Amino acid sequence: MPPRDSTIPATRRARGRPRDWVESDQNVIKSLDRAMEVFDHLSQGPGKTLTVLAEETDQSPATVYRILTTLQGKDLVEFDRTEQLWHIGPRAFIIGARFLRRTSLVDRARPILRRLMEATGETANLGIERDGAVLFLSQVETHASIRAFFPPGTLSQMHASGIGKALLAQMEPERLDRWIAARVLEPFTDRTITDRAALVESLAQVRAQGFALDDEERNPGMRCIAAAVFDVNREAVAGISVSGPTSRISLRQLDGLSRPVIAAAVELTQAIGGAAP
Repeated sequence: MPPRDSTIPATRRARGRPRDWVESDQNVIKSLDRAMEVFDHLSQGPGKTLTVLAEETDQSPATVYRILTTLQGKDLVEFDRTEQLWHIGPRAFIIGARFLRRTSLVDRARPILRRLMEATGETANLGIERDGAVLFLSQVETHASIRAFFPPGTLSQMHASGIGKALLAQMEPERLDRWIAARVLEPFTDRTITDRAALVESLAQVRAQGFALDDEERNPGMRCIAAAVFDVNREAVAGISVSGPTSRISLRQLDGLSRPVIAAAVELTQAIGGAAP
């Protein structure tokens, strides 16, 4: 084979899509899109009936049933015949675990979370922002009998989450304005911040003090203290928190408990080669 003339530029194409690819709605496989919608709704609860899934996705029960049985064949969902409920299946967890292995963030966070739990006596958590919500990636539980529980894969609304508010506080003002304008701030307890101006004021305080507080805003009787983790671009990419009952995380203890949380976030920031702004 004759050598290629170095004066002729090589044509480089993306290997993740076909040649002559053009972005278009026609490229979407409608049936797969409907199936993923069913799968997404099913993942948001501990178990759902066929009727509920059909109503939530605005699809016929027959269509939803065909989707579920197809996913069941791949162990992505499973059916409880006793309760007549559909659940997420074991293979969904396996696939999710592969996502977690894509980044070293979780691996590097584990020993830091463990030390944070031991230092504070409370459950330590790691979460990131995903599609406008907090996605919990890892947790080290306290040995105490009463504890917070956010298993990997749990989603939580950002405005009612310690990690969520820690990440929101680091957003550029324009992006934060868009985020707030695009959603209703759902109330979970009588302490949830649902007023937009009040949320902006609260986030300003988070930036000033270096940590965020979920003060019974998601679950009555539970508090969470969180701080942001930054990447090499000085952008907030994750949050570390401790969560526990108000009987152990009192407002008088905020100073003492927030310091190890902030230190853990700084340690993880440095471990991934990041830097705070």
